[in-house]
Amino acid sequence: MIYQGESIRVDFIEPGFAELQFDAKGSVNKFDQATLEEFSEALTKLKNTDDLRGVIVTSSKSTFIVGADITEFLTLFSDQEKTRSWVAKASRVFDQLEDLPVPTVGAVKGFALGGGCEALLACDYRVADTTATIGLPEVKLGLIPGFGGTMRLPRVIGPDNALEWITTGKNNKAEDALKVGAVDAVVEPENLTKAALNLAKAAAAGEQDWKAKRQPKLDPLKANDTELMMTLVTAKGMIAAKAGKHYPAPHKALEAIENGAREHREGALKAENNAFFDLTQTDACQAQVGIFLADQAVKGKSKKYAKAATKEIKTAGVLGAGIMGGGIAYQSALKGVPAVMKDIKQDALDLGMKEAGKILKKGVERGKVNNEKMIKVLSSITPTLLNEAVKDVDIVVEAVVENPKIKGSVLAEIEGVIGDDAILTSNTSTISITELAKNLKRPEKFCGMHFFNPVHKMPLVEIIRGEKTSDETVNAVVAYALKLGKTPIVVNDCPGFLVNRVLFPYLAGFAGMVDEGVDFVGIDKVMEKQFGWPMGPAYLSDVVGIDTADHCTVVMEEGFPTRMKRDTSSAIAKLAAAERYGQKNGKGFYVYGTDKKGKPTKEADPATYELLGCEQGKKLDADEVIARCMIPMVNEVVRCLEEDIVGSAAEADMALLYGLGFPPFRGGPFRYLETVGIDNFIQLADKYAHLGEIYQVTDGMREMAKAGKSYFDTTSAK
Repeated sequence: MIYQGESIRVDFIEPGFAELQFDAKGSVNKFDQATLEEFSEALTKLKNTDDLRGVIVTSSKSTFIVGADITEFLTLFSDQEKTRSWVAKASRVFDQLEDLPVPTVGAVKGFALGGGCEALLACDYRVADTTATIGLPEVKLGLIPGFGGTMRLPRVIGPDNALEWITTGKNNKAEDALKVGAVDAVVEPENLTKAALNLAKAAAAGEQDWKAKRQPKLDPLKANDTELMMTLVTAKGMIAAKAGKHYPAPHKALEAIENGAREHREGALKAENNAFFDLTQTDACQAQVGIFLADQAVKGKSKKYAKAATKEIKTAGVLGAGIMGGGIAYQSALKGVPAVMKDIKQDALDLGMKEAGKILKKGVERGKVNNEKMIKVLSSITPTLLNEAVKDVDIVVEAVVENPKIKGSVLAEIEGVIGDDAILTSNTSTISITELAKNLKRPEKFCGMHFFNPVHKMPLVEIIRGEKTSDETVNAVVAYALKLGKTPIVVNDCPGFLVNRVLFPYLAGFAGMVDEGVDFVGIDKVMEKQFGWPMGPAYLSDVVGIDTADHCTVVMEEGFPTRMKRDTSSAIAKLAAAERYGQKNGKGFYVYGTDKKGKPTKEADPATYELLGCEQGKKLDADEVIARCMIPMVNEVVRCLEEDIVGSAAEADMALLYGLGFPPFRGGPFRYLETVGIDNFIQLADKYAHLGEIYQVTDGMREMAKAGKSYFDTTSAK
């Protein structure tokens, strides 16, 4: 044995040829700080090993290396000096691999991402098996490769391909990596180790010039000035268009490559180190790393629920066959759970099937679904007018009109049809699950299952626990949501639950400005371009449906009569009364149509200004617009955490990211709050407190600020 650590072992696989194998105790290999130390120690041992002729780098797992240990990042990055030292030291460990006095071959299977890909790049040769997926996804964390990726990859596959890989963060299958030269061969899994060893032997025997293969990674980039300039100019334009100003990581990646292009390895690494460090200190990095950690926490919690499930969902029923019902039935059938779609009208069933067919047809056109799959999914949806057709299903998702009396009646009726062990759920967006359960004989078998529109695209499902909902029911429904490919977040019952409850104060803040005569178009521009929402509040209201939003204000007022009191003179109420329902009937805040080429159009309507009494072009300062929209939302999400509606700040952040499209570079409402600073936020909110209760922060938030605590500290979040 040449070296044995906790995560790495090195030994001769046969005389003269050593195998450096990553073998962490957990399910995957990753570069935490301890593993990087071991990697350096192992490479030092190899350098000093007599009679060494070659090295292959392998993994004992089904996957190679998934990257760095991201759980260490936020703590590490809070210390600037420690961060600078760490990135400089860590990146030089990979130099040790590249500088071994013998040929090196990386043998990759499964995922080789981030630091895993960078370890491969430090090898002279790379052999992949057919399961391999290789990439540098650091930009998705607000970072760039930090272990030499921006220096080595352009020298291995050329600057054009490298910029695409690094600035998009995309993963690449083995065959695609082979096409651009990222790997030297692709073999079947059973032949991987043998192929890597044979290549090392060939190089050691002089049949391959491994020194010539290594040299370009040590030298300045081999591209003439004109070629390099054209590549960089083109890349800058693409990055500006796709990433915009809110995501600095792709811009920094290009900067690191440009600054290191004419440098030897050490100079190029310094350029990368500097760019990497700069990014670690940005709010976007903190937010995107926070998203990753929150997502892992949410997934871990969901798996625990699902693991505890005692009932498996094999068949589903959907009540209500409109756009939502059709989308739910489609998603269930797509993921292998046949669905019975029941309605009282044939034209609704036809619409539901048409919705499913439309989604599948788009999949076929894009090459993501074949005709066989399309036929199988459609045949797994059974449209019916008969209640009896759902009597044997394991779960029913009610998706009828958002009216408590109608929902209550439909749920009670179908409960009498399904089996005693079947689970009943409601896809309500605001109505209390506890109230709906009063219509049922088995309230313990009932919960909310709130999907978001469009169902096939939106990842979130809110699982709402009523007062009498059993743990067994929640566990089974979470497991079903996971089977559908969704991210389930369990919340407790209240009007609007979590996502819609915090949305309405946001919309109320927006409406308050419109009521003062401010142009809704200008508000939308600020909230989209500067804050980063995919849609401004006026456009979002049109997409949700003005009538739906107006109806929900009635429900929200019943739950929160002082804070969310309905204002019949507000913009939403006026538009609803005028039957301007938004996109669904072509006119709301905006008017909707198509141009000569058939593309959708959205334009401000003079009639809207006249109806609402607001002034075209009247603006407020952008900071004030953001404050007046966001303070009410943040205040309400804090109340939800304090009232135990949602279990953690991480879950709240992911719910708004996945359910509303909260800007990822801001990380979610709690990450945004802590980026602003709780003290600073309170001072800002107090400035607007006279506008009403939605602007007034909780006593709990003031206590958090006074104690200097974080909402992400689970021991102090409540």
